Amino acid sequence: MTTLKYTEDHEWLRLEGNGEVTIGITDHAQNALGDIVFVQLPDVGASFAAGDEAAVIESVKAAGELKMPLAGTVAAVNEVLADTPATVNEDPLGDGWFIRIKLDDPAALDGLLDEAAYNALID
Repeated sequence: MTTLKYTEDHEWLRLEGNGEVTIGITDHAQNALGDIVFVQLPDVGASFAAGDEAAVIESVKAAGELKMPLAGTVAAVNEVLADTPATVNEDPLGDGWFIRIKLDDPAALDGLLDEAAYNALID
């Protein structure tokens, strides 16, 4: 079973086998945003500090951003979202991922919320 980590900003992170981390928004976040109509992703190779705006998300209700939960360099972006941003609504924890990063400090993952703590936050 894959263990996800969460942020208080409603992002999820999944450690991949190659040491990279996949990042997306939670089901709670996509429900709050409503139908997502546009996603602007960063360039592969871009580096971000924790808290930096990494992607723009526009929905029928509001515009928001994906904040970089941890410092790292973008290794891959989900190109599917350019043409079908609604994928985030349909499968936020799977095909609706946003970016994959190489963490500056992999140990920083330990400071994020586990599923129980995240569920307590949103309840």
